Amino acid sequence: MQISVIIVSYNVRAFLENCLVSVQKALEHLASEIIVVDNASDDGSVEMIQQKFPHVQLIINETNLGFGKANNQAGKNASGEFLFMLNPDTVVQENTFNVMLDFFQQHPDAGIAGCKVLNSDGTLQPACRRSFPTPWVAFTKITGLSSLAPNSPLFSKYNLTYFNPDETYEVDAVSGSCMMIRTPDFVQLGGFDEQFFMYGEDLDLCYRVQHTGKKVYYVHETQIIHYKGESVRRSDINDVRVFYQAMRLFVQKHFRFGTAANLILGFGIALREWIALIGKHATMFRSMLFDYVLVIISWLGGEWIRFGELMYFPSYAYPVLLIIPPLVTLGTMFLFDVYTARKHSFARTFNAILTANVLLAALTFFFNEYAFSRFVLFIAGAISCVLLTGWRAILRSRQHGEMFSKRTLIVGTNVSSIELISKLRGRNNHGYEIVGFVDTDRKRIGERIEGIEILGSIDTIGRVIQQHNISDVIFSNNSISYADVLSVISNSSDRTIHYRLVPSSLEVIIGKTHIDELNDLPLVDIEYNINRLPNRVVKRSMDVVIGFLLFVTLYPIACIRTGKNKGAFSNAFLNIPKVLSGEMSLVGISVQNNNRKEKKFKNIGKRGISGLAQVNNFDKLSPEEIAQYNLSYAKNQSFFLDIEIILKSIILFIWK
Repeated sequence: MQISVIIVSYNVRAFLENCLVSVQKALEHLASEIIVVDNASDDGSVEMIQQKFPHVQLIINETNLGFGKANNQAGKNASGEFLFMLNPDTVVQENTFNVMLDFFQQHPDAGIAGCKVLNSDGTLQPACRRSFPTPWVAFTKITGLSSLAPNSPLFSKYNLTYFNPDETYEVDAVSGSCMMIRTPDFVQLGGFDEQFFMYGEDLDLCYRVQHTGKKVYYVHETQIIHYKGESVRRSDINDVRVFYQAMRLFVQKHFRFGTAANLILGFGIALREWIALIGKHATMFRSMLFDYVLVIISWLGGEWIRFGELMYFPSYAYPVLLIIPPLVTLGTMFLFDVYTARKHSFARTFNAILTANVLLAALTFFFNEYAFSRFVLFIAGAISCVLLTGWRAILRSRQHGEMFSKRTLIVGTNVSSIELISKLRGRNNHGYEIVGFVDTDRKRIGERIEGIEILGSIDTIGRVIQQHNISDVIFSNNSISYADVLSVISNSSDRTIHYRLVPSSLEVIIGKTHIDELNDLPLVDIEYNINRLPNRVVKRSMDVVIGFLLFVTLYPIACIRTGKNKGAFSNAFLNIPKVLSGEMSLVGISVQNNNRKEKKFKNIGKRGISGLAQVNNFDKLSPEEIAQYNLSYAKNQSFFLDIEIILKSIILFIWK
């Protein structure tokens, strides 16, 4: 047998089907086999292969083993003289396998070869020919220097963008999305290094091939199309972080640069993550910068109104006056959530500015050398109120226009969701722009309902929100359970997203709410007090103070209560050291089983040693009831509610 084509797939059913059709056509008249390794897909990929491609050898994994390990599985079962590793989100040209086989026959020194890889728009994917990431090469890639000088051999060596893509030549490495190797060489090398879960394993294999004396080639005579990143889009993997961690692992494994290399890579990775963070919150940072300038203008305006001229104060005062008042104002506005979910709220902006000016007035009593005129402070505060609420009023008045429409994601694809679509389309004055659906599983991703595409599943909603710049998420009536609602919201790290619920009843939506009425259909805002910065600060302070008191009083008693008769609250109070360390909270969300998947609720508060569910017959509650208690607590969390729960927990600890 000449060639074994190996495809590792994860939740890309539609792309995999297209790939297999193109592979079958390209393998005509060749002695070949196709091996597909499914890494625990739940989108119907396995059933599709079994029904439409029964001749394909199918290996089904119960968990996602990663790219390298799955390829090694297939390599052990392969019978071909050559192995051709291919990504499932690719389409091969009719002559691809023939051209690559001919190339190996004409180049006995070739250890690995890869062909030209194109994006769906016809542009070249830079990763199809690369250099090894030495510390300098890795640093220029991570920091973006390579993008600034794509024609420079000094800065762009990683992706070799200064090379002609229409020539064949030797390179350090080719992409694992399209890679061909002789089977004996693959076996001799031990396959891919399974330390690399995703990314880096292709670089590592190419590096080890070259150490056997053979070469790696980029072949331009044939090409494939690669819809890059489709598997990653259907997972919750942070592909940027995984990529750079793989790069660091490669350098640590193969280069003896020690601490210096790690410092360079560590700095580069941290810089890249900061750039990504700034990009993610670019709107917030722009608003803060604009507000900063407006506060300075307000102070200069107050000075001019009071004294009839600018620069009236002593010169030593201006560095402080132009830094401290804006920072105090912005910090107070941040604490009032002006820059997150309520960025256009007049009331929050006004209250924040008023509070900031009270703080500034108080500071002048402690720093008399800067107390030049409290009347200027008063005027500056008034001007700030006008300017800072004014530009928000302008944006808010235009939010129903196309530029400021609410990019909306609908969670659920049932009948209620279709009804919701009709309601939203019928009330254009609410400004909802329906971008797509999110379903409860992956099997229907890519389908359309009422002309609107299903973009993802609830476990990948964070990625969908980021990619499509979503501002509003609406849960349709009875589309998912309360537990899933909690999971979706808690896993969102973006606190500027508005979550709304079309309730079948309002038993969980307790407390103050904002409701949009769409004819007879209410949209209830789901807002969580537990996510507000002031609440988090007070809550952590309470954990430290009360936690310490409980540590010296009840914790020793809980330790003494050992054995079979130890109660649930005794077990809970044994976790007080975790409260002090910040791993848990005195009051928080409740997790039913011992598995305690805390990451599921990572952005909606910590797991608590007590909570609403614990003080309400926790052991007798169903998972859905526990989820409702968690939702209610997250929404209504306050200092006094936490104190009430703690007191009830202490009473139960004493009596049980």
